[in-house]
Amino acid sequence: MIKHLSTLSKWINLLQEAYLIFTIERFSFKLKQPIIAPKKVYCIDNGIVNAIGFRVSENIGRLMENLTAVELKRRKSYWHENWEIFYWKDHQQREVDFVVKEGLRVKELIQVTYASEMDEIEKREIKGLLKASEELECKNLKVITWDYEGREEFKNRKIKFIPLWRWLLGL
Repeated sequence: MIKHLSTLSKWINLLQEAYLIFTIERFSFKLKQPIIAPKKVYCIDNGIVNAIGFRVSENIGRLMENLTAVELKRRKSYWHENWEIFYWKDHQQREVDFVVKEGLRVKELIQVTYASEMDEIEKREIKGLLKASEELECKNLKVITWDYEGREEFKNRKIKFIPLWRWLLGL
């Protein structure tokens, strides 16, 4: 088993060195936690994901999340060098797709979902965002959707819903 993990780790490192994939660590205030927690892997090109990825459905939501990760990495490289990008997950398995940290503070929490209307957005997406907001003391909450746009308030927290195309253009 250990040998297989070592081989997998080597392959992942090679793919990262070739700039085909990149990983995002889990956010934690504990120094050891991000190192031992599983990392999320993203491909630098959605075309590669479509060409070689195993899938049983279109999985547009996963492609949207991958594209968002690539764009956050690009924005970090060009305009926000002091950004750090993580994901967040708690012991109850609530998750936030992206935590953008700038310096010592969490700047933004981002969820990505393939939804066209408010009633299509799953409650678990909102619950994770609200819990992370409380724990990480961040009020800048965003849900990137397929084409739903608006602002909603949940438990005294305002969440901005923005279509992927608009977010990519920075509008």
